Amino acid sequence: MSATQDLLTNYQHVISELSIVTGSKGIFDVTVDDKVIYSKGQTGRHARPGEVLELFTAFAGADVPRYS
Repeated sequence: MSATQDLLTNYQHVISELSIVTGSKGIFDVTVDDKVIYSKGQTGRHARPGEVLELFTAFAGADVPRYS
């Protein structure tokens, strides 16, 4: 499952906008409210399956339930 699909499946009720912007050399960042929560450029690797979802969950906080 892709990071985009993970986020929309689990948090569609709180995401008001989702943009996918391509970068050069396969580099991508995941930014929420102007804060980078994952950067391939910084880690030097692709995100593991579910990693971006875990980071978003931590960023959103325990009081934000997942969509069911």
